[in-house]
Amino acid sequence: MNRRSSRRGRDVAVLLDDFGHRLPGVPAVETAERERGPFTALVPRRGPRGRGRGRAVALAPLSVWRMTSEQTPVVWPLIATSGLPPTGAQMGIDLLSGGAFYCDPVGWVTDDAIPVTNPNVVVFGKPGRGKSATVKAFALRMLAYGYRTLILGDTKDEYEPLCRALGVEPFVIGHGLSARVNPLAFGPLGHGWDRLAAAEARRREAIMFARWLVLIRGLVGSQNVPFGPVEETAVGEALRLLTGYRSGATRLTEPTIPQLWRVLDEPTDELVTCCRYADRRHFLDATRTLRDAVGALVKGSLAGLFDDHTTIAVDWRAPIQSLSLSRLEPLGDQAVGIALTCLNSWGQAMREIAELGDLRIVIRDETWRQMRLGVDAMKSLDANLRLSRRDADVQILLAHKPSDMLTAGDASSQAVAIARDLLHLCDVKVLHGQDQAVAEELATMLGLTPIAQRVVTGWAIAGKGRALWLVGDRAFKVQTVLTEPELALTDTNEALTAIPLELKDPEMGRPA
Repeated sequence: MNRRSSRRGRDVAVLLDDFGHRLPGVPAVETAERERGPFTALVPRRGPRGRGRGRAVALAPLSVWRMTSEQTPVVWPLIATSGLPPTGAQMGIDLLSGGAFYCDPVGWVTDDAIPVTNPNVVVFGKPGRGKSATVKAFALRMLAYGYRTLILGDTKDEYEPLCRALGVEPFVIGHGLSARVNPLAFGPLGHGWDRLAAAEARRREAIMFARWLVLIRGLVGSQNVPFGPVEETAVGEALRLLTGYRSGATRLTEPTIPQLWRVLDEPTDELVTCCRYADRRHFLDATRTLRDAVGALVKGSLAGLFDDHTTIAVDWRAPIQSLSLSRLEPLGDQAVGIALTCLNSWGQAMREIAELGDLRIVIRDETWRQMRLGVDAMKSLDANLRLSRRDADVQILLAHKPSDMLTAGDASSQAVAIARDLLHLCDVKVLHGQDQAVAEELATMLGLTPIAQRVVTGWAIAGKGRALWLVGDRAFKVQTVLTEPELALTDTNEALTAIPLELKDPEMGRPA
């Protein structure tokens, strides 16, 4: 035995073996080959040496924090998702989270986790920043979810290519054209009147006459004529006589604005008695300004457009419907505003009895023109926004900047107060690029923080389709992404980029 082994001694297994006790052997275990590391060489803490290799002179200070899993998403800035469910139209990319951004106003209302109580949307943006393209893309993509679109007053024929691409020819309203719209139309409420129970007839009557009074109040108020209890009583009783409701007719007659004017201008003894006037002269003296205002609608610039029964047959099962008002542009903002008010009442009548599941997107462009007509005209728009939850409609209002809402009157007027309330009736706000001069409006009217203001006046103004989306109290920095077919359907610069006919090759149809 060598010297080294004696120094170490014998192990326990050998010792026990000398006394006849053999320990069981340990089976050999095959060790798997160790995987090769992904990095062939480790980088020093201060970075690799060499010129341009990113070496750091000093180490970055690091801090260690201990928190719960509930606190981590708030502190950690790299959020995985935008915080909204992936339902509805996929609009583009949320640059704050890096994920896709989806728009589903009705779905947001039904989700208690999202601070949205109504599906109304207001879109602001400087011309050319992509607000119309965003709205068109939203309407087009929501077709897959059963939504249909109604454009109540296309003042610039922007939605005409989209309608034709979906196989629908838009209706055009203007002088010399056959299309007529009766703002005093019954709508679905007038169907089967002779078969209704007394209680249901009274309920429908209340809805119809309330809508008509809101319309007449707006049209009369647009001419700076007061519409108080005296005028309301006269108009209400005249409409009841025209329809036959006052006499208990089983089949009502649909009135028109010229008929209403003639009844007021040539009152019957029954109307004078119902309005509690002493005689016919007393009635005429008390309603002189009202009769002149209604007569101006019949004989004014819009004569022949909204003073007869509706001549258009709207297919409400079609994916989109549009009523063009571009032919009225030469008549001025007031005429277009009055036309929008008439279409507003007509569109509301068509939606008063909607089937369950009949979801619709109602686009209202150039709403500032209707607001400039005064407080009574704004009440009509205000009523539609308040009924959006009942009708399952997504009301979309488009304007250039928030101060457009304040052009309805003086700063302390009731019209401006209603205009401010309209912003609160739109829980979803889409803010496209604005000039720096609008930053103060964004702060005072919408309550944007300085960082959010810089997003709208800086990042959003630098590119089309960029917008700050406010969903309740949550903000999202979204870049709208359009496909090639959508780019062709949403282009609003056709008039600017079109080549004059005299510069085209007559044979090839290309620039000479």
